[in-house]
Amino acid sequence: MAVARIALCAFVSLAFPLAPAAAEERLSTSTDPTAVIVPLDAQLVTLLSHERDALGRVASRIRAATRAPRARPSHWPERIDAAWLAAQPVPQGDAQFECLAKALYFEARGEPVAGQVAVAEVVLNRVDSPRYPSTVCKVVNQARLGSCQFSFMCDGKAETVDDRKAWNRAAKIARVMIDGAPRRLTGGATHFHADFVEPFWARKFAKTAEIGGHLFYRPDRATARP
Repeated sequence: MAVARIALCAFVSLAFPLAPAAAEERLSTSTDPTAVIVPLDAQLVTLLSHERDALGRVASRIRAATRAPRARPSHWPERIDAAWLAAQPVPQGDAQFECLAKALYFEARGEPVAGQVAVAEVVLNRVDSPRYPSTVCKVVNQARLGSCQFSFMCDGKAETVDDRKAWNRAAKIARVMIDGAPRRLTGGATHFHADFVEPFWARKFAKTAEIGGHLFYRPDRATARP
């Protein structure tokens, strides 16, 4: 009987071979009776896509690890001014650099160099303070109680750079400040306002400097690097 059953199975296999379409498909191992039949070629495409993404991430890390460090001044000038900035190379950087350059351009491009440096100090002092977000972009984009911390973010105007000279100056200041130029102007300020307004919070903080058209403040207890 067993021999007859084996012979019958062999006959069925030869008489009714597996269809080509079925040979390219594999049933899911799920016990769900509604399990979908997944084509092997689709699985292969997905696998190759994941492999490509993983290799791309590895390549990015290798490039970052082997990239030459950015050249920085061997010493910082006592005072960052227009003449010193003019001698600096065309600045480049990541998203944090872009955010600081944007803040200086749209918030303080009409200020003298010292005034823009002072605004950069405020942004970076906030980054250093546990009371504020830990990145430049998060500090610049921060909003509290429906109001922006930097007025240009809420003025309803398009953020269009139409003064290339002013942008280049703001970008150079952003670059050197992120690269570690000393913060000597604001005494660790974390706030500032234009000299023609009187915000309510100014009465609660200690004024540390008045530079260009801005007044600078910090809480009575310093929370930022001076």
